Amino acid sequence: MFAIVGAAGNVGYSTSMALRKAGVPVRAILRDAAKAAALKELGCEIALADLQDAEALAKAIAGADAVQIIVPVALKVRDPAEELRQSIDSIARALAQASPKRMLAISDYGAHVTDDIGMPTIFNGLEERLGQLNVPRTVLRSAEHMHNWARVIPVAMASGNLPTFHNVVDMVFPTIAAADLGLIAADLLLRPGEKDLDVVHAEGPRRYSANDVATALTELSGRTIHARVVPRSQWKETFERNMPGSLAELLIKANEAHNRGGLIDVEPNAGEIRYGTTELIDALQPFLR
Repeated sequence: MFAIVGAAGNVGYSTSMALRKAGVPVRAILRDAAKAAALKELGCEIALADLQDAEALAKAIAGADAVQIIVPVALKVRDPAEELRQSIDSIARALAQASPKRMLAISDYGAHVTDDIGMPTIFNGLEERLGQLNVPRTVLRSAEHMHNWARVIPVAMASGNLPTFHNVVDMVFPTIAAADLGLIAADLLLRPGEKDLDVVHAEGPRRYSANDVATALTELSGRTIHARVVPRSQWKETFERNMPGSLAELLIKANEAHNRGGLIDVEPNAGEIRYGTTELIDALQPFLR
C-alpha cells in the first residue's frame, strides 16, 4: 500500500491517480476532509492528519509499504517559514514512529547548496533530517512549478507587462508542470528493485525564460505581453503585498540565487534526471480561461 501525504494537492493527486491506474492500493492522507471526494472516486482510502500532528500522521502512515512526502507552503499562517520547519520535524518524527519500508520525498532544485539561498535551503534541511532516519529513501528534487506564473497573469493581462524577478529576461531556467512531477514520483514509487536512488531531479521537456512565458501568454490571449524586470529595490514591497515577511524573505533569497546563475539547478554528478512532457503554454492555458 502506498501512502500519499498531501494527496489533495496538485502533485499528490497526480501521483495518487497514476498509482490507482496502475492498480495498486493508495491511502490518501489529507488535512481537510472536504477535499476527499475526488480521491475517493479514484478508489483511494482516506486518512486525516495534520502535518503538525506527528502522532496522527504516524497513525495515518502505519502499515504503508511506501510513503510519498510533500511539504506545502502555508500562505495564511503568520510565519510560513517556521511552519515549514515545524512540518519537517513533525514528518520526520512520524516516519520514525511508523517506520515504512520506503519513502519518496519531494524536494527542491538547489537543495544541495549549503549557503542560505532561501526556499531551497528549507529543503536542504528536509533532506538532512530525513537522512537521519533508518528508512530507505528517494529524494525527488523538483524544478519550479509552471503554475507559479499564475500569480502574475492577471497583472500581465491588465497591463501588457509580465513582472519577473529574473533580471535577464531571456535567461532560461528549469521548470515543470506539477502533474508531470506527480507522474514521475509515481513511476519511481512503482519502480522494481530493492535499491532506491538517492537523488533524482525532475524538470520539464525544456527550459524557459521570462520572455518565453510572455510569448506563451501573448499566443494564448491574443494580447502582446512583454516581460518586465521588477527592480531589486522593489522586491520586498512587491512580495509582501501578497505574503508574510518570512516567506517573502525565502523567495527573495531564492530569486537572488537564480540571478547569480547555476545555484538553483541540478546538483553536479547527482545522478538521474527525469523530464516531464507538458509544455509551458499548455500548463498556462487553464489560467486564461
